[in-house]
Amino acid sequence: MVRSHWGVKGMQGRGLTVGALGVALMAATLQGCGQDKPVPDAGVSANGPRLTVTASDTPDWQSVSAEVTSQDQAQVLARIPGLLTSLSVRAGDMVRQGQVIGRIADSQLTYQSAAYGAQAAAAQAQAAQAKAELDRVKFLAANGVYAKARLEQAEAGASAAAAQTRAAHAQQASIRAMAGNGAVVAPANGRVLRADVPAGSPVVPGMVVAVVTSGPVVLRLDLPEGLAAKVKPGARVRVDGMSGEGSVTRIYPAVTAGQVSADVAMAGLDSSLIGRRMAAQLAAGIHRGIIVPRAFIVTRYGLDYVQVATKSGGVMQVPVQTSPAADAKSVEILSGVNAGDVLVGGAS
Repeated sequence: MVRSHWGVKGMQGRGLTVGALGVALMAATLQGCGQDKPVPDAGVSANGPRLTVTASDTPDWQSVSAEVTSQDQAQVLARIPGLLTSLSVRAGDMVRQGQVIGRIADSQLTYQSAAYGAQAAAAQAQAAQAKAELDRVKFLAANGVYAKARLEQAEAGASAAAAQTRAAHAQQASIRAMAGNGAVVAPANGRVLRADVPAGSPVVPGMVVAVVTSGPVVLRLDLPEGLAAKVKPGARVRVDGMSGEGSVTRIYPAVTAGQVSADVAMAGLDSSLIGRRMAAQLAAGIHRGIIVPRAFIVTRYGLDYVQVATKSGGVMQVPVQTSPAADAKSVEILSGVNAGDVLVGGAS
């Protein structure tokens, strides 16, 4: 019985010893997991191209929406009331300044012109009659039949009839000139952006019949009001799908629905692209950033790493957070390394 008792105690002691070792091993494992220092990778060679990390001024690129348009837009307005009898252009057509692209007819002007024409004819007949009467009175006055007062009366009547004739002709000319304003004329050279009023529609003076581009083709940005305060003329602009960069040439002071417009001069824009929406990036300010060639970055399982040289001559695999840079062959490192670290290329 004594031997059995000591056997049980021995087994209990060994169990306690194994449990203590397990707890110590778990504590060491947890302590190792809590460390955020990268562990040297002995399987990677430190022989390779090296780059000393430095911080430099980097643009803050902000995504904005943009539209290809012309610097100005000329509106083709109706100048008289009436019916749009014809409109010979459609959106996309090229027009030249002064070209007649439609016509507005007002039947009231036709009636008024006919009425003033009749008045002019009547006034002209009266003037002819007064002229004949004046000639007769002049003859009789010269022969002593009529007194001088009668001659002056006849001269006044002839002058009044001539004035009435001129007034009637002027009124008729004004109606004709007003009817001539029914011609819809392009105000500038350019491309028709909108011409959506169908023929036969009634129009009033000042109504927009068509819109024509005017001036050079530009990229117009729609900027939030807060972002616009950081943008200055000359700011760099990139457009998705287009090579090269443009620059801001004009910032409009008006704020519409919290948006501010800005024009960008950019190579490769032409009038065939007018009206197209594009995604753009605007350099709004600068910050200190770390830019490195993409060749120093290796991606494994969706995570980016770099090799950092250690003082002992080895390398460490360090996870980093990256962002695209202006140069497609480079990336910006947002976190993971600091200025002064030495990166080793040739990661696999």
